[in-house]
Amino acid sequence: MQFNGFNAADFNVFKINGLEPRMEALQSRIRPKLEYLGAYFAPELSVLTGQEQFAHVAKHARRSVNPPNDTWVAFAPNKRGYKMLPHFQIGLWETHVFIWFAVIYEAPMKAEIGLQMLQQKNRIIEEIPSDFVWSVDHTKPDAKKHGELSDADFEEMFQRLQTVKKAEILCGCQISREDALQMNGKAFIDKCSEVFVNLLPLYKLY
Repeated sequence: MQFNGFNAADFNVFKINGLEPRMEALQSRIRPKLEYLGAYFAPELSVLTGQEQFAHVAKHARRSVNPPNDTWVAFAPNKRGYKMLPHFQIGLWETHVFIWFAVIYEAPMKAEIGLQMLQQKNRIIEEIPSDFVWSVDHTKPDAKKHGELSDADFEEMFQRLQTVKKAEILCGCQISREDALQMNGKAFIDKCSEVFVNLLPLYKLY
């Protein structure tokens, strides 16, 4: 398969009503592209991180009623799963594509990572590009731009990761549907590579 980027029909999958019809469209339209990106980036991320990385394409297996509003491929140094570890993701909502570093609520070392982030706060503020975004909930599409957050905002996010059981933290790049539609496969892959390099300091914290 050749990866030619994402097209309007890919984004429109999330407009399909009903769990089964949407899942069928996800599996036929988007999953092959995510599998391609998984196979492409697992070796690249293995070199970048110094740990063998495995690709995990979202299966949405637990869903029985509500169709998924987003989908992704995640990368982690574990063959069996990624949710319990800091990991990278590439995925899409109806409105945009995301390229993330993520620590979600299942990760048992969240408090230690939050502490590291707090201690390295100034370096993180300096090193992460100003147009990157932060999120505290992977189930919602909204995020806040790095360059618009205050010192206190970072402190609050990093402390919350240490103290709140369901806390999460994600950082990376969101590409609007409009911009993603203008990108061919090579441009998108190059963008992902660039984002992962910029996110490496966060991954190296644990």
